[in-house]
Amino acid sequence: MNWNTATEESSTTTTLFDDAFFEALRKEEFSRLDETGQTYLDYTGGNLYGVSQLQKHMEIMQRNVMGNPHSTNPSSQYATKLVEGARKRVLDFFNAGEDYYCIFTSNASGALQIVGECYPFQDKGYFMLLADNHNSVNGIREYCRERGGDFEYVRIKAEDLTIQPEELEESLTAHDDKKNKLFAFPAQSNVSGVKHDLNWVAKAKAKGWDVLLDAAAFVPTSKLDLKKIQPDFVSVSFYKIFGHPTGIGCLLLHKSKFEKLKKHWFAGGTVTVVSVVEPKHFLANNHERFENGTVDYLNIPAISIGLDFIENIGIDRINKRISSLTSFLIHQLNELHHSNGKPLLKIFGPGESAQRGASIVLNFFDEDGKKFDYEFIEAEANKHLISIRSGCFCNPGIDEINNCLTNEEISRFFTSNPQVTSTKEFLDFVGKMRGATRVSVGMSTVKRDLEKFLDFAKSLIDTKA
Repeated sequence: MNWNTATEESSTTTTLFDDAFFEALRKEEFSRLDETGQTYLDYTGGNLYGVSQLQKHMEIMQRNVMGNPHSTNPSSQYATKLVEGARKRVLDFFNAGEDYYCIFTSNASGALQIVGECYPFQDKGYFMLLADNHNSVNGIREYCRERGGDFEYVRIKAEDLTIQPEELEESLTAHDDKKNKLFAFPAQSNVSGVKHDLNWVAKAKAKGWDVLLDAAAFVPTSKLDLKKIQPDFVSVSFYKIFGHPTGIGCLLLHKSKFEKLKKHWFAGGTVTVVSVVEPKHFLANNHERFENGTVDYLNIPAISIGLDFIENIGIDRINKRISSLTSFLIHQLNELHHSNGKPLLKIFGPGESAQRGASIVLNFFDEDGKKFDYEFIEAEANKHLISIRSGCFCNPGIDEINNCLTNEEISRFFTSNPQVTSTKEFLDFVGKMRGATRVSVGMSTVKRDLEKFLDFAKSLIDTKA
């Protein structure tokens, strides 16, 4: 069966969406999983590449000569053609039209750093962000703090980890005295998989906020249409969408906010004129202003190949498949109990798979209700060649909610500890566990992967933590 030509099949309560298609895809593009006996369930951490992506990329590398794009010689012109082709391909994929610049970065964190470094917090600035954010977004608060701006976190619901609409509405309505207001939230939580309501983009902009949308966890399995949803800044990581290449992300910058980002230095490739006799310079007036030095011109062509790979499958098809995978797994996990009737685990977040992306975050408990340490769970899974993720996932807000850490406990810790070198010091201080286990699925996940993880989970029944 050729996966490129297969037609869609629906799912039921016992079958997965379009199973024949994705089994064929697995066999043709991801056979290394079965050949090595690996069960890979960390797609939110990093997606897997199809073998045809590598073949097409290597063919370009083997058959052509590519030079540094900062020239006009033949090898440079060819590299420039491929880089600019990939740039247009990205804008087309997100239906950005002529409204956005695509700025290539080293990763999604690099995209967020541009916003943090260049946003004018020093001029009556205010930074508001959800408690559910990756640390690469949380870190922007330090730029705001250093420049005299204020910031606040808006809480999310503890019961399902979704936005509290009344509280967010109230915060968006306040701060009329501020001139430069930036609101940051993830389209999808990198921990819980919760898909936050993208209508908040328009609501925030209508109240005078600039909006930073972290789309890194969202776009691997969901369509982001920038004609419909128009945030001012969008961070993207390409390996999270299609696995190869790593080390490249982008900032999608709405052109109306281009001049609002004030760059405080310059590097090679970012200026039109610079002098040492007269220490002045002129920055480039397009995406080049923020692409410091030479872009990764050998790997950027692989982005076009990766986007072709995704579009050949279909992002809507991937989305339906992911929904059926998470729905099946959540249902099966919730059925697991110890012999005494106590649940084996607790899943955090909404019960409905429609509100979720590819991730499920959970903690395991023994027959006495004592929590298993997440490090133990991952170590045991490793023995079965099951790749899952454990820890706090660079998202302290979600972890503090899930593990019931209070404001008082955290405040006392930071007040009494001027410098901390390990997480253990924090755990010893509060006397509580942190962290959880995250399972995430992807386009190459098949039912036997889920069944293997379920068998692993069942092995913990009636055991002691």
